[in-house]
Amino acid sequence: MIKILVVDDDPDIIEILRYNLSLAGYQVKTAFNGKEAVKKAKLFLPEIILLDIMMPEMDGIEACTQIKSLPSLNKTMIIFLSARSEDFTQIAAFDAGGDDYISKPVKPKILLRKIRSVVKRIHSSVNENTRIELDNIVIDRNEYLVKIDNNNIKLPRKEFELFFLLASKPRKVFTRDEIMSKVWGINVVVGDRTIDVHIRKLREKIGDLRFKTVKGVGYKFVQ
Repeated sequence: MIKILVVDDDPDIIEILRYNLSLAGYQVKTAFNGKEAVKKAKLFLPEIILLDIMMPEMDGIEACTQIKSLPSLNKTMIIFLSARSEDFTQIAAFDAGGDDYISKPVKPKILLRKIRSVVKRIHSSVNENTRIELDNIVIDRNEYLVKIDNNNIKLPRKEFELFFLLASKPRKVFTRDEIMSKVWGINVVVGDRTIDVHIRKLREKIGDLRFKTVKGVGYKFVQ
């Protein structure tokens, strides 16, 4: 049974989400702030966390960062919930390691469809290629680890997934639509600059010459 941790400081939202998810057959636990979320996640080890951004004591961005830093939780899928829809808020959420983003007010039918999509991604990832070796670069999906000349490079989840995708077929040009679909999911709506921001960060960490922009089309990885 898929385990889901629901985190929000509004008791009414917590109850609505808990009820609908439990009814759909998921095992659900709840938390009311970021600190409690980190503590419960360590014990519960959920596959999915629904995480509000604006909360007391510790906000969702910081909670996500702490959760993703834990080896036992680095594959947990985090879906942010927020009433704020600005591009910079969404980019901050994905930069912290978030996997998806739902705007409030959350509609139960849309939420359940999103959860089913995430569950499919969790199940399908088991059968995907998990390791890429290119010259002096090793990308290991099981450990979410990148090594360059035997030096570990730490990447947030979305940067890692984007790097893994591009490196899986060197010199192939991936369109922006392909990247958005395979890294963020077909139901995710993010700002136009999200991919560009993540490519810029990969260039800073991996090397500027490794990532080529194909104007009007997308990006490719060059060995």
